[in-house]
Amino acid sequence: MTDAQSPAQVIFVTGLSGAGRSTIINVLEDLGFEAIDNLPLSLLSRLLEGAPPARPLALGIDSRTRDFSADELMQAFARLQADPAFEAEMIYVDCDTATLQQRYSETRRRHPLAPDADPMAGIALDRDMVGALRDVATILLDTSRLTPHDTKARIAAMFPDDQAPGLAVQLTSFSFKRGLPLGADLVFDCRFLRNPHWDPLLRPQDGRSPDVQAHIRDDPRFAPFCDQVAGLLDLLLPAYREEGKSHLTVAFGCTGGRHRSVALVEITAQHLAEQGWRVSKRHRDVARTDPQSHAPASHQTPASPSVEDEEAS
Repeated sequence: MTDAQSPAQVIFVTGLSGAGRSTIINVLEDLGFEAIDNLPLSLLSRLLEGAPPARPLALGIDSRTRDFSADELMQAFARLQADPAFEAEMIYVDCDTATLQQRYSETRRRHPLAPDADPMAGIALDRDMVGALRDVATILLDTSRLTPHDTKARIAAMFPDDQAPGLAVQLTSFSFKRGLPLGADLVFDCRFLRNPHWDPLLRPQDGRSPDVQAHIRDDPRFAPFCDQVAGLLDLLLPAYREEGKSHLTVAFGCTGGRHRSVALVEITAQHLAEQGWRVSKRHRDVARTDPQSHAPASHQTPASPSVEDEEAS
């Protein structure tokens, strides 16, 4: 809740039509924000005049908004960022063109900017109109590989419903074969560690298994690496929080995204939770079946109560 002592929180939610902007607006509303979608820019100054709002605001503004102008929105956002009475952020929801086209095809919806043409025309026009906002946004969320559930979990981790101040940390495991996670702030390469893939008994399991973790811990390089990562995060997280950063994504990668990176996420999450940080986990590629593997993992350790465990996409 907003009080006289703290700045009023205002979050602009913008981006491409079909990327999940409405989903984010709805999640923020569920988290206690006063959500206003498609607010005309001409009314923005009137909305923020006078006494600070009683609740944090989530304002949905995109190319469909009446009198929309990316330049005007950037100017309004810059003014709020410079005003000590407000704490302003901008979420830009992005998505690759192929995924957007597939979504419009599957839902059989018309693109709002090209209702009588192929959705590709509307997507191109939309990207041209709002693309400049991507560079000034404080939060970039690419939903190309995210389900609506994933998107909701990401937003819930960034903006907890108790509105407690602090830094939200997301730990992500991934496979280098499938590319770096979009939006990762820090990336650690775990491919030098002992690989459980080559043990036939461990191959079907994943890094949440105690047996897999024990196998990785037996590597003499594990303890120094894990200690160095923990020490680095212990140094950086307070600095990021003091700088005003509201969320941080830390990614751990290995070859298949199934064993070593998953184990490091689990171990690091436990360490950060014990230090009092708000932590969520996402195992991006663990559910993808390796052609040389057997069944998906069946031995998993439960998540700590202080750590949010998101589903893999």
